[in-house]
Amino acid sequence: MLRQTLPPLLVPTVAALVLVLGWDASGLDLPAAQWASHAGGFPLRDNWLWSKVLHEGARTAVWLMVLWPVSALWRPTGVLRRLPRARIGWLLATALTGMLLISVLKHHSLTSCPWDLREFGGKARLVSHWAWGLSDGGSGQCFPGGHASAGFAWLAGYFAFREHQPRVARAWLAGALVAGAAMGVAQQLRGAHFASHTLWTAWLCWTWAWLCSFVLPALHRDETAAR
Repeated sequence: MLRQTLPPLLVPTVAALVLVLGWDASGLDLPAAQWASHAGGFPLRDNWLWSKVLHEGARTAVWLMVLWPVSALWRPTGVLRRLPRARIGWLLATALTGMLLISVLKHHSLTSCPWDLREFGGKARLVSHWAWGLSDGGSGQCFPGGHASAGFAWLAGYFAFREHQPRVARAWLAGALVAGAAMGVAQQLRGAHFASHTLWTAWLCWTWAWLCSFVLPALHRDETAAR
């Protein structure tokens, strides 16, 4: 009975938050980064594959994906043909604002990247990203992970398809998780982010899309009335 009164997907959203907080509390960020480092630095930082292909190339590819729902507003293709235009517009707006949310948080963050820390040859000291307002002496603007948001922001597609196309929704969910995780891990191995930065990006993008999904029933009523 209690479960029926809870907002849809509240339980997995809160459970994911607990897991992310658990990672924060474990203190495993630094050991994980040290595993990827060597002799006080990150050997993969400027590696062609990890820097040009998995960083710049992957980011460009995901941003090019924006063109798909944009064009679908006029001429839907692929699985987007199964969505009304209003829902395609919702998907596009939710994904873009999800990326914007991460970008704004990152811009105002005082947390520096791992490669800026003294442990890895930089000048900044290790300060928790929870120490709001306390500078670590570095350049900051490194929390949460902006690169991974280009993948995780598309978790919005799961909500767009969930009610009427559950199989497509699950496939979209898996694709967005894999894309965001791959870009996050690439940045972690380069020393650009800690693992927690990627985890928080995933949770924030999911939660943003989940909150935005509460307007979908109203869109559905409008879609039905227009028929």
